[in-house]
Order: sequence, then C-alpha cells, then structure tokens
Amino acid sequence: MNKKIKKIAILTGGGDCSGLNAVIRAVVKTAILKYGYEVTGFIGGYHGLYTNNYWEMDMKSVSGIFHQGGTILKMSNRDNLFNYRMVDEDGNVRYEDVSDVAIENLKKHDIDALVIIGGDGTLTSARDFARKGVNVIGIPKTIDNDVPSTEITFGYRTALDHIMESLDALHTTAYSHNRIMILEVMGRHAGWLALEGGIAGSADVILIPEIAYDIEKVSNHLIARFNRGSHFSILCVSEGAVPKGGEVTVKAVDKQKPDSERLGGIGDVVAEQLRQHVKPVTGQDIRNTTLGYIQRGGVTNTFDRVLSTKYGAHAVDMIAGGKFGRMVTINDDKMCSVPIKEVVGTGETGETSRGGARRVDPNGDLVNTAKDIGISFGD
Repeated sequence: MNKKIKKIAILTGGGDCSGLNAVIRAVVKTAILKYGYEVTGFIGGYHGLYTNNYWEMDMKSVSGIFHQGGTILKMSNRDNLFNYRMVDEDGNVRYEDVSDVAIENLKKHDIDALVIIGGDGTLTSARDFARKGVNVIGIPKTIDNDVPSTEITFGYRTALDHIMESLDALHTTAYSHNRIMILEVMGRHAGWLALEGGIAGSADVILIPEIAYDIEKVSNHLIARFNRGSHFSILCVSEGAVPKGGEVTVKAVDKQKPDSERLGGIGDVVAEQLRQHVKPVTGQDIRNTTLGYIQRGGVTNTFDRVLSTKYGAHAVDMIAGGKFGRMVTINDDKMCSVPIKEVVGTGETGETSRGGARRVDPNGDLVNTAKDIGISFGD
C-alpha cells in the first residue's frame, strides 16, 4: 500500500525558459488547493537539493509570477549529484557521488515526492534518483522542442515569438540597405525553432541540423532572388546547422556541463561564405545577428501559460495517483506520461530503448510547405 502523500518538493534544473514560473505556480496551487499537500521548493536546482537551500512555498509565494520568464526557484546546469565536482583546498578537482546527501535532505523535510523540471541532463538524474527509491515526477523543459514522447514543450512558442519579431525587425534594415541579413537561433540537435520561426518571419533561407546545406546552392538561391529584383534576403540559421560533409560550429567547451560543447558562430561562418560566393556577384553586404538568450526570456505568451499550467497540474495528479518514475507528456492535446528511462535512456551499455531527440522530418509537411513557398534549405 502506498504511503499517504503529505508533502512534495519541486526544483528546476538546466537552462531557463519562459513558462517555468507558470509550471511552478500550477504545481503549488494544485498541490495545496486540490490535495492539501505542503510544498517545498529547492533553490538552484540540484545544487539546492545538495546544500539544503530551500523555500517553504504557499499560495503567496506564487502570486504574480504567472507571466514572468525564468524561475523564482533559480537553476543550475552544472550540478550532477551523481558525479559532483569537488575542489579541495589545494585546488585539486575530483568527482564524487553525493546523491545520498540529497536523499537525506529529502528525508529531513519529510518529502514524499519530488517534481523535477528540466531537460535531458536534469531528467537523467531524475531517473537515477528514482532508482534509489525517490518518488520522482519529471516535467520536460526545453525551448528546442526536441524532447521525445511529447509533442510540444512549454517555452517553445514564446521563443518562436521572439524569433519572428527579430526577423520582422531585420527585414526593415535588410530592405533599406539591400542587404543579406542572417539570424542565428538556438537548436543544437533539432531545427524546430529555425524552421517555424523562419517561416513565420518570412525567411528566404532556413538552415537546420536535419538538412546539411550546400553553400553553393544557398548562394545560387540568393543570387536568383537578386536577379529577379529582390535586392534583400533573410536567412534563419539553427546553431546546430552543418554544411555537407562538415561539422557543427563549436564556440566554446565547458567540461563542467553535461553538454560540454557550446555551439555558436554558424551565422558568422555562413556570412563569410556568402561574402565569397554572393557579394562578388550582387555587391550586397552580408550581416549576421545572433539572437542568443533573448529567445529564453521575456514575458510568457498565452499558449505557453496554458501549456505550462497543464504540465504542472498533471504532475501533481500523477503524484496523487502514485505514478512515479515517469515524465509528463502531451499528445493529441491530452496529458499523459511515459517512464523517464524511455526518454533519457536506461544508462546501460548497448541500450536501444532511448528515442533520441525529436527532430524535424526533412521530408515532412512543414519542410515541404516551406519549399512550396520558395524557401531554400540549401539541399
């Protein structure tokens, strides 16, 4: 027989995005109003769980946060408690499994279930905590919209709005100066942001990780536009876009993070390539803008406020139903769930269960629609 739930906890891990506060609000309000649970928030993601940095939450603590981007609980993407970076007084670095410390902190607070909001790395640790007996519920978080098993993640639509608005703004400068303007957006492994944002923002070229581009085909497309009287062009480029036979562009390496390679710079690479291929023919200047963290922040839009609320409320319903070790999903507009290990893998050598990132279908309706209206993918 399952233990009666009296108190739950929540934390946010990984990178921030719009909708996190809306999820927190939904978890706290559903827990208190529907089930009478107490709620503890750990501050700073897994780091707060390790250091026992917490906040006893009530209805007042989530008042006025619905529209805000970011997270009132703060977050960290450097703290894997199963392989935690320790530095001694001499500056020597070692890695230890400190997960038992976190579990003891949960016991000190009489926490019966833990809601963990995060992406791939955060949910991998959620899986590992579940294996050690913690009653875990996962909620997927990424603006890249690439989490398998769920059709859309909160924050994605708000990020799309920022991309569309940025492309709209670039159009005026591109038109005024007869320039080729590039907007580099996020999307490590999946091109959803560049694809939908580019379509909405009237891009003429969209480059995504799923379709390797040929710079000569991109150049020929832009030259053809110029020759028929369109003396300005817009490109929307995923940070994970790759040339045919090439590799992703890495801006920096941070070995303290799960994804040690920090992508970035593909916009500048494409701009330089176009200066060699297009400018000698058309005389156009080529400029790149990297949108960066603007995509993550700002006021949460209508769609994401509602979606976040559904994710948060359903997570608490799952706790009440004893459905632990699972991640909240949405499919066909219905809230459901899957085992976390089906999303992030089992962690075992030779595993075949992990679905991998949910990527754009190069032959799907969305890509074909874009091509129908004249958008080039450089393929």
